Amino acid sequence: MLPTHGRYDYHPWPGRRPYAWKDGARLAVYLGVNLEHFAFGEGLGAELAPGGPQPDVMNFAWRDYGNRVGAWRLIGLLDELGFPATVLLNSAMYDYAPALVAAHRARGDEIAGHGRTNSERQSVLPEAEERALVAESTAAIARHEGTPPRGWLSPWIAESRTTPDLLAEAGYAYTLNWCADDAPVWMRTRAGRLLAIPYPQEVNDIPAIVGRKDGAEQFADMIVDDFEERLRQVEDGMPQVMGIALHPYLVGQPYRLRHLRRALAHVAARRGTVWITIAGGVLDHALALPAGTIPGDDA
Repeated sequence: MLPTHGRYDYHPWPGRRPYAWKDGARLAVYLGVNLEHFAFGEGLGAELAPGGPQPDVMNFAWRDYGNRVGAWRLIGLLDELGFPATVLLNSAMYDYAPALVAAHRARGDEIAGHGRTNSERQSVLPEAEERALVAESTAAIARHEGTPPRGWLSPWIAESRTTPDLLAEAGYAYTLNWCADDAPVWMRTRAGRLLAIPYPQEVNDIPAIVGRKDGAEQFADMIVDDFEERLRQVEDGMPQVMGIALHPYLVGQPYRLRHLRRALAHVAARRGTVWITIAGGVLDHALALPAGTIPGDDA
């Protein structure tokens, strides 16, 4: 027998119990906007080009552009199109760029936990230190937003073997770490169940633009093609969740923002046919469904 995580069972796509999202929609779409802050001269970070010895000013400044400029332009685009967002927040942003977090708060966007900083991975920490990381990030969000976050995306989507347990124990209701499905799945933890909501590793600007070197037009086409194919697929009655993962230092660049506007406008034009929501909205809807509807729900 191969080692297994034991978090969920295999659920083949055909034969699942069909259900609908809000107002009968079969496709739910949400934006995951990553607001991240990085240590200067040390730690992890995406690279525009291979970095030299620290301090790596070029790559640090390129990432910092997102918080100083790109994120504000992205907010303008979201306002223009009437898109809500789930903000995946490094808690270090409260000290570094509080005005940016306040702007998302003023929009009514959901704030989800995304660790302290993307300069570190929680997967390499002993359990007590990982628990402290989750607690520190959670407490900062609760203090500034008035309520603790319900969802979590690990920095670099890095998990230890106990991360789902620690999240459930800390009061989290959903995780975006597991990209194994096109619909939510209940996961097992030692503190009860945790909803795995699909978060994209394909329609995601970091693997697309940084990893595969896709161009701005190609990334926008990817969003449109993914959306249109899902609309075709959900005609069989099985609902899906489409996430679009964005990082302001990437899509906030003017030429990329121009193509992103085209792609998101294409999605927004189908509002009413699809449900444009936040990750927390998917959670709330899943909780309201009859018992046994979502795979892994044994209640």
